[in-house]
Amino acid sequence: MGTHDTDTDPLPTPATRAGRDGLDAILANPGRSVIALDFDGTLAPIVADPEQARAHPDAVPALARLAPKVASVAVVTGRPADVAVRHGGFAGVPGLEHLTVLGHYGAERWDAVSGEVTAPPPHPGVAAVRAELPGFLDRAGAWRGTWIEEKGRAVAVHTRRATDPQAAFEALRAPLTDLATRHGLIVEPGRLVLELRPPGMDKGVALLDHVRETAATAVLYAGDDLGDLPAFAAVEKLRSDGVPGVLVCSGSDEVTELRERADLVVEGPEGVVGLLRALANRLG
Repeated sequence: MGTHDTDTDPLPTPATRAGRDGLDAILANPGRSVIALDFDGTLAPIVADPEQARAHPDAVPALARLAPKVASVAVVTGRPADVAVRHGGFAGVPGLEHLTVLGHYGAERWDAVSGEVTAPPPHPGVAAVRAELPGFLDRAGAWRGTWIEEKGRAVAVHTRRATDPQAAFEALRAPLTDLATRHGLIVEPGRLVLELRPPGMDKGVALLDHVRETAATAVLYAGDDLGDLPAFAAVEKLRSDGVPGVLVCSGSDEVTELRERADLVVEGPEGVVGLLRALANRLG
């Protein structure tokens, strides 16, 4: 997929009244609006090996056109902030000075202006779980095809490469929850992945903090996975507090709850990029 003709993206109309009100509010006052996006499955296509994930080739140009027109563009991700920055190609891009990456569900923050990551000390339970996991998976009889992703402030077990990915996911969910609980962590399920991470932070908390910090009067959030549901709930809370918002689902057939709650469904990262371009076009 190469460079796209930026004049051919029509701005889609949300299917709900609340979504249309949110989009109208963004168009009316973009300088007070936050555009927030998940990374994997939203800006970057889902791939078997997360280390190979990269932003859609047109994502950064679209973001660079849109970012100067709004209060903030925020990438809200479970990945470490520096990994998302590297895989997204966000550093040193003209036009992306208003970009913030909230990594590890908001526990880490990278700002394009400074190029630095700020973060609190890591939770000790993560190191303990990391040490136990290989033997734990071996004893669970689930080692074949499952693999561990090192995420710094979290650790994830993927089942996408297993012989029966969904069966492995279901078999591991309860025992991994027990392991996490023993070390003061929680399990965040995703698309054929179970992430063990510290409690107290999720994409909803991160998004609410960012919207309040920027004093935004409208917000759009786009995501594709179970971990995005707290961010959807945050937008719904903001709406009830008088801050209009748009919920966008990045075409996930694997997470029907997200699709059902969205105001607007687009076809994966390609559709998200088209939406970003269309917004930038409308804002002139």
